[in-house]
Amino acid sequence: MQIHQRVPSFKVQAFHKDEFKTVTHEDLLGKWSVLFFYPADFTFVCPTELADLGERYRELQAMGVEVYAVSTDTHFTHKAWHDTSETIQKIDYPMLADPTGALTRAFGVYIEEEGLAHRGTFVLDPEGRVKIMEVHDGGIGRNAAELVRKIQAAQFVATHPGEVCPAKWKPGAETLKPSLDLVGKI
Repeated sequence: MQIHQRVPSFKVQAFHKDEFKTVTHEDLLGKWSVLFFYPADFTFVCPTELADLGERYRELQAMGVEVYAVSTDTHFTHKAWHDTSETIQKIDYPMLADPTGALTRAFGVYIEEEGLAHRGTFVLDPEGRVKIMEVHDGGIGRNAAELVRKIQAAQFVATHPGEVCPAKWKPGAETLKPSLDLVGKI
């Protein structure tokens, strides 16, 4: 997957709010979405990331963003993890099951020799186009606060044509209007 590419067609099972559900690419359209790939349930860094993202979930929802955690585990495994882990029980967003690796491969984060996903984060705009993508090695956990900041910047740029957000930009901070006058003056 590359920046500006559209989400591919997919259909997977998910565990969400004590139910099994089907989620497709169409569920991602019409709103901002985060696909949050992680290696596996019942591991070490993964629950810390999922919990961190869970702590920011209401804020993301208020921004019009839906979060989808994705691993190559089954939806049954997601349920078992949810039922046995106090950390995972607090998660309110859908956990997508990709046991065939089809979705994980489509986003370019599948580790063939392990059957697992790299830590990949993809933010899609309401048209299903990738606006942010980041992939980490397995031992490096992600920071949900930084993800929220990046989504705020992506949403700002989407609604303010001709403006861009500089490094460390936060809502309310000054933006830039690229022009010949700025070349060499920043």
